[in-house]
Amino acid sequence: MTNPLTLLGNLGQSPWYDYITRELISSGELARLIAEDGLRGMTTNPTIFEKAIAGSELYDDDIRRLAGEGKTPAEIFEGLAVQDVRAACDLFLPLYHRTSGLDGLVSIEVSPTLARDAQGTVAEAERLWARIARPNVMIKIPGTHECLPAITRCLAQGINVNVTLLFSVKRYREVVAAFFAGLEQRQAAGRPVNGIASVASFFVSRLDGKVDPLVAQSPLGKAGERGPRVKGRAAIANAAAAYAAFEELFGSSRWQALAASGAMIQRPLWASTSTKDPALPDTYYVEELVAPHTVNTLPPATFAAYRDHGRPEVRIREVMAEAGPLLRLLHDAGIDLEAVTRTLEAEGVASFAQSFDALLKGIERKAAALV
Repeated sequence: MTNPLTLLGNLGQSPWYDYITRELISSGELARLIAEDGLRGMTTNPTIFEKAIAGSELYDDDIRRLAGEGKTPAEIFEGLAVQDVRAACDLFLPLYHRTSGLDGLVSIEVSPTLARDAQGTVAEAERLWARIARPNVMIKIPGTHECLPAITRCLAQGINVNVTLLFSVKRYREVVAAFFAGLEQRQAAGRPVNGIASVASFFVSRLDGKVDPLVAQSPLGKAGERGPRVKGRAAIANAAAAYAAFEELFGSSRWQALAASGAMIQRPLWASTSTKDPALPDTYYVEELVAPHTVNTLPPATFAAYRDHGRPEVRIREVMAEAGPLLRLLHDAGIDLEAVTRTLEAEGVASFAQSFDALLKGIERKAAALV
């Protein structure tokens, strides 16, 4: 039987891993995932690194050494993260070359404390890009309104960018415009636009976590069994609307002019695709959003579940057909998705900042104990 994860790749959706630890790399497991499971990339964030560093002794020698050199917790973290990301990039490099830079990419995030600071974000992105010094690293920049200029600036400099924390279709459109502007600025400066990779990470399941309770209190929820099926569907519909925007924007003459110069498409990346509601199947947010020219970044449990019982099939057309009527139902029921997505963005920024703070405090404690 063909591995469902490999079949996903054949259908035009790249499965990436939303996880990193030093043990994953040093044990040979990451190499196995690439060779046997069709893994095509990797994403990281402060929460993932917090769990990796706090839960392992593999980092202790480096923490002891860096602390002994007088490094701050933030400098120690960056040293650890850079080492892991470089090692992962090296394992993915053959795939990166084989796919002409489309896959084989590893993402690392700028400090979440910079989510409202474009200038600080650009400075940190430039530093990480230079320090990691791998063609297949991607710098994650939050898709906040304030960081849109940072996205443009980094792309204009030829830095691979993963735009993260996207919840609304409106903001997604702004991100694509920032992507176009970055490549256009680079082109106007007489520099090549080929070989620059970018994805736009659209967060999925968190939306249902906010909308489902609102649905339950609305006329839709009170209709019970007699009402339309809405629970657990808002996030899928929202993502489908983003995919419709993707097809529209990347079918435009503005994009065609860039593509003619060799620019690579900015793919939508479905993030937050683990199932939070136990009533839903564990592969729910993967199955519903299989679509060409996309990425799905899966945490380990969802990755393993899909390998075990995934049913790969392009379903995006059916989902898109249902999305418009469902989104109108929500609107008519008084559910303001724009307000919900603004809240989710603010909470996402705060959550990553808290994880980053916890990560630094954990390193500080470890360093004190080890030194």
